[in-house]
Amino acid sequence: MATGQHPEPAPGEMAANAAPESPVVVIGQEFVTQHPVDLEMMQKTFSLGMNDCKVTDEDGNLIFQVKSKIATVRDIRYLQDAYGNILVSLKHKLMTAHGRWEVFRGESIEQKDLLFSVKQSSLFQLVSSKLHVFLPTNTTESVPDFRIEGAFIDSSCTIYLGNSNTIVAQMHQQHNLKSTIRWKDDFQVTVCPNVDYAFIIALVVILDATEDNDDKI
Repeated sequence: MATGQHPEPAPGEMAANAAPESPVVVIGQEFVTQHPVDLEMMQKTFSLGMNDCKVTDEDGNLIFQVKSKIATVRDIRYLQDAYGNILVSLKHKLMTAHGRWEVFRGESIEQKDLLFSVKQSSLFQLVSSKLHVFLPTNTTESVPDFRIEGAFIDSSCTIYLGNSNTIVAQMHQQHNLKSTIRWKDDFQVTVCPNVDYAFIIALVVILDATEDNDDKI
């Protein structure tokens, strides 16, 4: 194996074998644990302009909810906790070359509350998506703080730290009886230790949104 190349671990082994050296905290320290976190996302069908999604732990306990008002003029999605409190607002910024999603704390859409932004690395991506994630301190955006590679439609993606091979999370299709009898679009997100799992879920929601929009970011 060439120096600098790392084999990508299987989904079930990913979080145990890979983790950033320093904690990754973007939305909140309360969403960072010292052990891998497995979350299940259950996507519902469109209903009255909403595209709801629930996120549970392995025991079925509700952790997050996603509410999406995609029939309005602006595409804004909300990541909520189990009690319905809005953690972050995800806003699709239209009329930009690559498109862009901006994520703000709470219900705010003011720049002072910007937590991170996401844009497509290339205008033309026919098979899979490659998204770049930038924190507000990264003003030049010459190198992403995180990157997402994969396709939501295939229920498969990997999230890396910057341009490195360090994996912070991975999404993969559920393959068990429980997922079969619930929703066909159920999938699992495995988050590495010391990584903000609310941040990871927000990124997966944006990946889904980019593949839903005709003008993909």
